[in-house]
Amino acid sequence: MLPFPTCSNFPGRSTLAMWCGGLALLLLACAPAQATPAFARQTGSVCADCHATAYGGGANGPNLTPYGMRFKLSGYTDSNGSGPPIPVAAQLIATHTVPARGEVTSRLTEADIYLAGRLTDHIGAFVKVAADNTGGGNYKVRLAHVDLRFVAPGLQLAGRDLTLGVSVNNSPGFQDPVSALPGASTLGPPGVTGTLLNLSSPNAPANRVIGATLYGVYDSDWYGEIGTYSALSVAAQDSLGYRASGDPGKLGDTGYFRFAWMKDLKRHFFSAGVVALTTSRQRPRGVPADDITDLGYDLTYQYLGTREHIVQLSYVNVYERRDYGNRPLGPAGQLAQAHGAARDQILSASYTWRQTYGITFSHLDSNGTPDAVRFVPYAEPHTTSNLLSLYWVPFGKEGSIARYGNLKLAATWFRFSRFNGTSSNIFGAPPGAPMASADDLDAFSVSISVAF
Repeated sequence: MLPFPTCSNFPGRSTLAMWCGGLALLLLACAPAQATPAFARQTGSVCADCHATAYGGGANGPNLTPYGMRFKLSGYTDSNGSGPPIPVAAQLIATHTVPARGEVTSRLTEADIYLAGRLTDHIGAFVKVAADNTGGGNYKVRLAHVDLRFVAPGLQLAGRDLTLGVSVNNSPGFQDPVSALPGASTLGPPGVTGTLLNLSSPNAPANRVIGATLYGVYDSDWYGEIGTYSALSVAAQDSLGYRASGDPGKLGDTGYFRFAWMKDLKRHFFSAGVVALTTSRQRPRGVPADDITDLGYDLTYQYLGTREHIVQLSYVNVYERRDYGNRPLGPAGQLAQAHGAARDQILSASYTWRQTYGITFSHLDSNGTPDAVRFVPYAEPHTTSNLLSLYWVPFGKEGSIARYGNLKLAATWFRFSRFNGTSSNIFGAPPGAPMASADDLDAFSVSISVAF
């Protein structure tokens, strides 16, 4: 996670600290997704085989290559017979952060342990336990990602190859092979509203639910998945390292659906998919439930060529329909609206040279139905932001000195052009009081990550 400005250094209203503290949690957009050395030790392949950049994907780098997608769909079980019996890896991340307003910090921001790879012939896992630096030398341990898989490869249907599998995971979309959806790419638009599939939404279900999905790959090109999720209890979330304030609420009758066409032409890769998530949610728990339905589509193109120059373009658009059961009262006694909507859009482009040097740019847009009660002070929840990242990965490629260890240096700019529907006085401070603008939420960071 990109460290955010220390909001106590902002002058102004008391709600400013609350909003900034919430945004620090919402900026999961900057949590990297890794190609763990455990995978490389298990398969004998280098990290660059599965990822366009040799360290991994996520917000600071391109996504999986077609080879990496097949490895994920195989349940992380492919192996050349090497590697330890328990697939364990680790990562350390140190970050120097310079916010537009607030405290400049330099600290070891995260220490991670992974259980990542083959457990049996048909069972594999990607599990991440993270220790996040909360300041003052204190660390908060949390169960960040879970994707346990059972896979049955080598089947046939109408003379075509068929793979069937089951994924038990804790974040809708994290298990997706294309890695374009917010959950899989760890990139989502932050803001005051957002869809269920956006892991940066307030009280997002990411990492706070448990679910199971059945998936299949037919003839290498067609991917389908269906499943369900249930929210963990507040006590269970606390035991796994998550604060009660981020509780997604009680979920009922939850369904997840995914369908995608994926075409690997060796030098080029195309994908187009649709996704749906529907649930009845009580937030806070015990109030009348809101009926929520997400519908989205995504488009991805990769130019792989000879791997010297790799380009990736992706676009994700998720629309959410909300029928509110809980309608709070505003200060003037008016009821919040009975119906509403939200929309999250992510446009990303990345370029990598020799899988070593790269640049990623993403435009993030989160919008929703105006509501004077739910979205104070302007009734307008529109937020736009941009992410720019430069990175250098010296290892993880054929011929590298450290074949099964890795290093990454990255510089990241996160910029806001609109928040709460405006670029100035975003928290509605009265005349004469200190005001905050959208660009006061900007941050720049330099990080070094080591995986082994």
